[in-house]
Amino acid sequence: MSDERSGSIPSSAGFEAAWCATDLGEYRACRYTYATYPYESLPPLDSSRFTGAFQWLGGGGSLEPAQVELVDDVAGELAARGLALPQDFVTFMTSANLYGSLDKVSVTGCWSDLSGPLPSPVEPGSFLVRFLRDQQDCVMWYLYLRPSGEAFVVYSPLDYEYEDDYEYEARRDGTKTETDLDDAGEQRTAIRWCAPSFEEFAHRYWVENRLWSVLEAGDLSGLEPQLRDYLRHYAPDAAW
Repeated sequence: MSDERSGSIPSSAGFEAAWCATDLGEYRACRYTYATYPYESLPPLDSSRFTGAFQWLGGGGSLEPAQVELVDDVAGELAARGLALPQDFVTFMTSANLYGSLDKVSVTGCWSDLSGPLPSPVEPGSFLVRFLRDQQDCVMWYLYLRPSGEAFVVYSPLDYEYEDDYEYEARRDGTKTETDLDDAGEQRTAIRWCAPSFEEFAHRYWVENRLWSVLEAGDLSGLEPQLRDYLRHYAPDAAW
């Protein structure tokens, strides 16, 4: 896992690196519901804290049986293709304490929505698993899984669960390659890398949405340290 403490930018795995989110009050503008922010403009995170245990969110705790069944189904489909879900994703999605945490803090009405494996439109053998979507489908977030074992988070305005059946079957069966796709360039542009791991994505999303709510309320006197540190990136000289 990359270390962002020095401000270095992790590899974006061949996709454009960006972050899709709303404003942070006066500190980061957003003209509409969402804006696209260059990844290098974001506050750096300390990757050493992301161990897969989600201690910053209170840890995992007991399992949620219904979620375990759903995740097991997805994992089984992926295993048949030689792929696996990253453990931090499994922990989050099956924990009674963690699952739904992003829904609760979302200020744009996003909700958890787990899909089965969806063939990548640009890389045969790679798959996406949708886990979060905007209430109006403006944007959706996916795990991107490669046969090499590489796993990272991307977002797109496209819902890859409802592509043309023929295209789906052809890519799933390996009979259609990237060079066969007339819109391969456009498809790659539509997918943007936004985090090197699920836990890092979850942390940044959770912090930003909680911070938005505090800024909207207008009282920064009780701003907790991790939110204050994040906002300090945009206002280094502010005295809160």
